[in-house]
Amino acid sequence: MSNHSLRFFVRAQMLALTVLASGTFALAQTPRPTPLNPATQPPGQVQQPATAPPGTQQPPPQAPPGTTIDPTTGQPTTTPIQEPREPNFPNVQAQPLPPLPDLTRVGIVSSNVLTLSMNEAIRKALQNNNDIEVARDDVLYAETSLRALYGVYDPVFGVTPQIIKNVTPQTSTFLGGGGAAGTTSVTTFNLSPSLSKNFSRGGGSYTLSFANSRTSTSSVNSSLSPFYSSNLSLQFNQPLLRNRSIDANRHAIKVQKKRLEQTDSDFRQRTITIISQVQAAYWNLVFALRNQQNQLDSLNLSRQNMQNIEAQISAGAKAPLDRAQVQTDIATRETNLFIATQDVSVSENTLKQLMLRDPMAPEWSAQITPTDTPAFDLSPIDLRLSLEEARKNRPELRRLNLQKEITDIDIRYFKNQTKPQIDLTGTVATTGLAGTPCVPDPTNPFDRCSPPPTNLVGGFGKDLRNLAGLNTYNVTVGAAISFPIHNTTAEANLAGARIQERQLQASYRSQDQAIEMDVRNAAQAVDTSQKRVVASRAARESAEQQLSGEQKLYEVGRSTTFLLLQRQNELTTARTNELQSQTDYNKALADLQRATASTLRINNVVVQDPTKP
Repeated sequence: MSNHSLRFFVRAQMLALTVLASGTFALAQTPRPTPLNPATQPPGQVQQPATAPPGTQQPPPQAPPGTTIDPTTGQPTTTPIQEPREPNFPNVQAQPLPPLPDLTRVGIVSSNVLTLSMNEAIRKALQNNNDIEVARDDVLYAETSLRALYGVYDPVFGVTPQIIKNVTPQTSTFLGGGGAAGTTSVTTFNLSPSLSKNFSRGGGSYTLSFANSRTSTSSVNSSLSPFYSSNLSLQFNQPLLRNRSIDANRHAIKVQKKRLEQTDSDFRQRTITIISQVQAAYWNLVFALRNQQNQLDSLNLSRQNMQNIEAQISAGAKAPLDRAQVQTDIATRETNLFIATQDVSVSENTLKQLMLRDPMAPEWSAQITPTDTPAFDLSPIDLRLSLEEARKNRPELRRLNLQKEITDIDIRYFKNQTKPQIDLTGTVATTGLAGTPCVPDPTNPFDRCSPPPTNLVGGFGKDLRNLAGLNTYNVTVGAAISFPIHNTTAEANLAGARIQERQLQASYRSQDQAIEMDVRNAAQAVDTSQKRVVASRAARESAEQQLSGEQKLYEVGRSTTFLLLQRQNELTTARTNELQSQTDYNKALADLQRATASTLRINNVVVQDPTKP
C-alpha cells in the first residue's frame, strides 16, 4: 500500500469518529418529559410511566388522605387528623453561675497552718516516729543485755559472821571436862570475809578468803582461852584445755556483741525506711496540693465558659443546648476537684502519721504547707557505683555478715567443748594464832594448864602479826580431769553450727541478688521518670498551643463548644501528668537512695555506733 492510500485511510477514520461523537452529544441534549411525583397527583390517580408497554396493569385507585380501607368491607373509613403540637423550645433565660464548691476538709483548721520543709519533716520523724523509737529501744535493750552478761566477771564480796556455843558432856577429866557438871563449854565467834572473781582471759576463777575466829573454852586442856585464829587463803581454778580459750560466759558475751551490732543495723534500716517513707509522703502531698490547684483552675475556666455561653445565648449566637454541655463540664470538673481535695487529706495524714508521736498532737488539725518544690536533673545514673554503694552500706548485708560471725563463734565454742576438761587447781594459805594464856587451878589436881609459847600470847593484833609472818602456811596443787566417753552433745552442736554456716551462705547470695534487683529497678525508675518529665512537659506545651488555637477558632465561630471543652480538659490532663511525672522523679530519687543505703549520708543523719564509746 502506498503512502497516499495510507493517509487517506487515516483521515476517513478520524472523520467517522467525529460524526459519531456529534450524534451522541445531540442525543444527550434532547429534552425528555419530566416524571410526575405521585404525591402531587389527584387522589386515586397514578401516572403510568411513558415507557410502560401496552397492556400493563394499572394500580387500583388510592383512598383520599385521612381515609383507610376496611379489609372486611372494602369501604373507606375516615380517620380524624391530629392537630400539630406546639414546638417545645428550651428555656433561653440566663442561668445563674453556680457557687464555688466548699473545699473545707474534715478536722482541719484553716487558720492553723504549718509550713514544713523536707528537712524539718525528716527531723520530726526522727524525733517522734514510734517505729524509730521501738528500734532505738531495741538497741538500748541489747546494750543492757550485754552489760548483764559482763556481770559474771564482777568481783563478789561475801562475809559470814557466826556465833557458835557448844556445851558438851565429858566423861573424863582427861578429856578437858571441868566443873561439877562434867561439861565443856566452847563459845566461838567467826567473821570470814571473802572475795571471788572470774577472769575473762583464760577462763580461770580465784577466791580470796580471810577467816577469823575468837574462841573461849572451859576445857582445862587448853593453853589459850580466849584465843584468836586467822586464815588467809587463795584458791584458784585454771582450765588448761576445755574452756580455756572460750567458755560459756565468753561465748555468750561475744554473741551478744554481734547481736548488739545487728540491732544497730536494724535501727539503721528502719531509719532509712522511715526517711524514705517521709520523702515519698512529702512529695505526694506536694503533688496533691498542686493537682488541687490545677483542678481548681480548670473549674474556674469552665465557669468562665459558662459566663461566655450565657452571653452568647442572650445574643442569639449560641443555642441553649450549649449551656447544658458547659454545665455538665462544670459538674465533672467539680468532681475532679473534690477527688483532688481528698487526695490532699490522705497525703497529709500519711505524712502526719510518720512525723507525730500520738493522736493527741495539735498538728493533726493543722494544714501543712510544703515549702520545697520538686527538683529535676537530667544527669544519668551510674549503675555500677550504685551497686557498689549498696553492697557496701545495705544494713541487710551487714546483718548477714554479723550472723556469719556469730556462727563462727558458735563453731569455735562447740569445737572447744569437744576437748577433755583438765583444770589446774590449787590453794595457798597462811594461818595465825594468839590468845590469853590459861591460869592453873591449884585446887584441881587434874588441871593440866601449861603456859603457851610466848609468840602465841597476845590479842587479835598478835594473831595478825603471826599470820603475816608466814611461819605457818598451807600449799595445795592438783588437777581435775574429766571427759565424756562419747561427747555426743558437743559433737552434735558443732555439726549444727556448720549446717547453719552453709545456710547463711545461701541466704547471703539470695539477699545479694535481691539488692541487685532492687538497685536496678530503682535506677530504671529514675531514668524512666526523667524521660516522663521531658515527655509530659512537651505534651503540656502542645496542649497549651492546641487550646490557644482552638480558642481563636471558637471566637470567630469556626469551632464548637464541645471541641473547646475537650481542649481544656486535655490541657488539664497534660498539666496533671507533668506534675505527676515530676513528683514520681523525686520519689524515684528517694527510693534509689534507699536502695543504695545512702539516705542517711545524703540527708546528713548521723547514727552513733553503740559498740564504740
